[in-house]
Amino acid sequence: MKSSQLKKKDFNPYYANYIATLGDVELMEMLKKQLKNFPSFISSIPKDKFHYSYAEGKWTVAQVLVHILDTERVFQYRALRFARNDKTPLPGFDQDLFVAESKAENWSREEVLENYKIIRKSTIALFEKFSDEDLNKVGIASNSPMSVAALGFICCGHQRHHRNILRERYLKD
Repeated sequence: MKSSQLKKKDFNPYYANYIATLGDVELMEMLKKQLKNFPSFISSIPKDKFHYSYAEGKWTVAQVLVHILDTERVFQYRALRFARNDKTPLPGFDQDLFVAESKAENWSREEVLENYKIIRKSTIALFEKFSDEDLNKVGIASNSPMSVAALGFICCGHQRHHRNILRERYLKD
């Protein structure tokens, strides 16, 4: 499925920028492309910058990366529930609470890298088994409709969004 096939009713407008940052891409190709490219990005982060924050009260590089991991896990779960036709509305999650409780200060770059590979391979394995019918199924998360396909694209766009922020605000030099 291509991102241009998503309908406005497939996701909350909050996520539109994440999807737009991808351009018109095919979901499985993007999931796999990022699995090849993002580990190189993580590996390129200097060790002395890994626990760096560019301003007081801002997340550290490690916290941003663990946030990407946590969010993909949450969105995988949502996609599975919706693809299985579970109509139970799912609550949102507090990203700031997740980051505060992540203990990202104890994560090494290597641990983040290994977790990313495992999580993304799991996302790919999950989405590879979804039919077109599954991808078009819609559930409710955070009080908004969300399609299975949109969740996959949002995983990709969310990662790209935060990679761009890391490059622009944390890793300049």
